[in-house]
Amino acid sequence: MFSMPFQRKNARSTETFVCILFLALAVTLVTLTTASPLAAAQDQQPSSGSQKQEAPPEAGGPQSDTGPYAIPKKKDEPPPPPPTERPKKIEGMPNYSISVDVPLVNVDVSVITKDGQFVPGLKQDNFKVMEDGVPQKITNFNQSEAPITAVLLVEFNAGDYYFVYDLLGAAYTFAYGLKKEDWVSVISYDIKPHILTDFTQDKRAVQGALGELRVPGFSEANLFDALYDTLDRLDQVQGRKYVILVTTGIDTFSKLNLDQITKKVKATKDVTIFPVSVGWQVRNYCETHPCGYSHGIGIPINNMDYLQADNEMNTFARLTGGRAYFPRFQGEYPEVFQSINSDIRNQYTLAYHPTNPKLDGTYRKLKVEVLGPDGGPLKVRDQKGKDVKYQIVAREGYTAKHTVD
Repeated sequence: MFSMPFQRKNARSTETFVCILFLALAVTLVTLTTASPLAAAQDQQPSSGSQKQEAPPEAGGPQSDTGPYAIPKKKDEPPPPPPTERPKKIEGMPNYSISVDVPLVNVDVSVITKDGQFVPGLKQDNFKVMEDGVPQKITNFNQSEAPITAVLLVEFNAGDYYFVYDLLGAAYTFAYGLKKEDWVSVISYDIKPHILTDFTQDKRAVQGALGELRVPGFSEANLFDALYDTLDRLDQVQGRKYVILVTTGIDTFSKLNLDQITKKVKATKDVTIFPVSVGWQVRNYCETHPCGYSHGIGIPINNMDYLQADNEMNTFARLTGGRAYFPRFQGEYPEVFQSINSDIRNQYTLAYHPTNPKLDGTYRKLKVEVLGPDGGPLKVRDQKGKDVKYQIVAREGYTAKHTVD
């Protein structure tokens, strides 16, 4: 009788206990959710659409999502300078540019005693350069023994039958004195120049070119034309050049006259001419005996022609800073070419910017003086203490550039 009510009472008590338990759990969850700092921090984060800030590498510290980090403060940088204001362009005015061409004049100087000995040991202060009478300031100075670039220009024609051995002997003597660093070209001339070999450092090629001079062709000796053509070709070669002119000095039938070739020699840059006269024995014989030697057109050559030839060779040498040699015997050639090698390889090179900067194409005269420590003329003494005479070998002048060059 009492079993049913008792069961219902126990069931109701169980339901009441379950409800109370769920209610307690709900209250606990609400309390925990409200008090969580993580939830509060998440409430302050921006929406999921914004990017998440990351610590820069230089900040240091932990690089996790939750760890704190510090961003270093940038130093105060000065403000950038204001942009440079360009001048306003005026309408109708063209653009101009200024360019200044400051010429540089190089002068090779040899100081040689009367015995042909080179005077070494001179300094920049020992030299004084005058251009048209105005002192110039030397900016560059050098003295060295350098390789040479030379043209061996040899007269070889049918009229040279009497002294062909002198010509070949002089040419071979020069070839034997070459060094392996030298550049040499061989040109012969009669009615016109003939290039036997271009510039080469092979001494055997030079000697082989001279070996071709065996049978003369024409009887003409057009010295002026051949020298003009050689100088014209050398204008395209850089650096200092030399012309070793082995010749009688006689010109028979050139198209050019003396004034034209002299003007060409004056205008030539960086070229020094060393004329070597040949045929002195035949020349002396023909002064007293008829020898049939002529200009090539039947006009006999007389002593006046030789004197004029000597004067021309001296002029070519003086204008370019070289020396003319007039050996009387074939045995003198080794000494002559040894002297030429000494002059070429042992020179003082001076350079200056002229006080007259005009590019007017005028001819400027040069004068080089050698001074002693006291400012007076340099005195050279031998081992016995006696004064030795010397000469200064330098070109007489140069032709200034022209604005159209």
